[in-house]
Amino acid sequence: MASSSTVELKGSHRAPPTQAAYLSDLADDEIVTASVYLNRKEDPASLSSLDQLDQRRAALHEHRRTQYAGEVKLVLDFARDNGLEAVSVEPEKRLIRLSGPARKIEAAFHTRLAHYEHVDGHQFRARAGTLSLPADVAGVVESVLGLDTRAVARHHLVRANAAQAAAAGYEPNQVGAFYGFPTDVTGKGECIALVELGGGFNASDNMAAFGAMKLPTPTVVAVPVDGGTNAPSPGNDADTEVALDIQVAGGVAPGAKIAVYFSPNTDAGFTDAISSATHDTANNPSVISISWGGPENQWTAQAVQSMNSALQDAASVGISVFVASGDSLATDGVGDGVAHVDFPASSVWAIGCGGTQITVANGAITAETVWNDGNSGTGGGISDLFAVPSFQSGVTLPPSVNGGRKGRGVPDIAGNAAPGSGYRVVSDGQTGVVGGTSAVAPLWAGLTALLNQKTGKPVGFFLARLYAAKSGTREITTGNNRPAGSTIGYDSGPGWNACTGLGVPVGSALETLLTSPAAHSSAHRR
Repeated sequence: MASSSTVELKGSHRAPPTQAAYLSDLADDEIVTASVYLNRKEDPASLSSLDQLDQRRAALHEHRRTQYAGEVKLVLDFARDNGLEAVSVEPEKRLIRLSGPARKIEAAFHTRLAHYEHVDGHQFRARAGTLSLPADVAGVVESVLGLDTRAVARHHLVRANAAQAAAAGYEPNQVGAFYGFPTDVTGKGECIALVELGGGFNASDNMAAFGAMKLPTPTVVAVPVDGGTNAPSPGNDADTEVALDIQVAGGVAPGAKIAVYFSPNTDAGFTDAISSATHDTANNPSVISISWGGPENQWTAQAVQSMNSALQDAASVGISVFVASGDSLATDGVGDGVAHVDFPASSVWAIGCGGTQITVANGAITAETVWNDGNSGTGGGISDLFAVPSFQSGVTLPPSVNGGRKGRGVPDIAGNAAPGSGYRVVSDGQTGVVGGTSAVAPLWAGLTALLNQKTGKPVGFFLARLYAAKSGTREITTGNNRPAGSTIGYDSGPGWNACTGLGVPVGSALETLLTSPAAHSSAHRR
């Protein structure tokens, strides 16, 4: 029996919904499901001695079934005592999903839930204040996600305007060629995971896109998470996001399998999707690409903690995770007079991806600058949440424009993202030109799948290696990420900068750097 004394769950506070109208309380018998994440413990040191990702994953899973047995029993006892059902128990993910009628859920977590409608028309469930749990249960729980279903992220895609689209853009495999990606491998035997919080894909679009690139259409599978589905709907920008991710990743690594993890756009859905990809023994992805995120100040502390832990899980088994840094310049579109960086790109276990604009002549890049179209452009800056990680200790990070804070610098790397030099993408039967940092994450993910094939083992979380080597990328020294008419933002320049990080890929140099034996010794260092 769990302790009868209750305490507030750290980091669970939520503000009341804004720009939304109250609709109703939940019906007593309305079923609600929550994702309960357990506090993360240290992984076994022996993981780093295993070369293959599936070996690391299997070893971690076996270890965690024993490691978390006591915590799992405690949460299951709590569920039983409160009339809740455990719909899944997954110690390898540190995850237990609990479900029950609204009144019992509310009583168990000491909260109140209601339905709301946002001004944009979408409806959601929300709560305000903190959650509480019995003291012994709260001591082992990292987060309780999913009670509140407010959208937590947006996709980072920008459509080309008429003038930009007239320039026709580039096929994704052309962009890979501009950066000198390896041509003697295709990513065969690798799987690239794409995390999607909406939209869907059509097989006919993929066939048309890869036909235009004169490439075989890769195997693309949809993986449902928390009820998410492959649900294309004409005119939905999320469909174009999914198409961009598939066609860019597959365009540079056409031999790789692509697994698309569809989940709801909630804190639980986002975290569960990353965990699902990380621990997927069926598809066995070695790379994850994420083109969604939101300003750091719009996340609860518990959601940040659990997503960061999920990303650390990915690094621990040797998965490289690339995350778009946002398309709203240094303010991240918040409009409160200060700078913001995008999460999860700011996670110390993610490889943040910024954006550039390229000029091409005779099949080669002749100029490259920071992507800044005035109202849209690459995100980047200094994190308000995370301290400077060890892998950035050797570079000069600017003080935060918000008051000089020292923190994790975003992004780490960059690539072509401007709609003015955008990517030709087929979505809902139509070919268009799109950009956004959401193109950069799958671009680097595809490159990494190529390198994984070449080396025969995952290059993993390679930032320590990349920062220390000062090679593998080309610096971008022209431009800034200040919105038009604003002084808020950062300049590019030599070395690392808060617009494009270390720079854009140099395929041959990255191949030399990341496929050498020493590359793998840094896979677990932050």
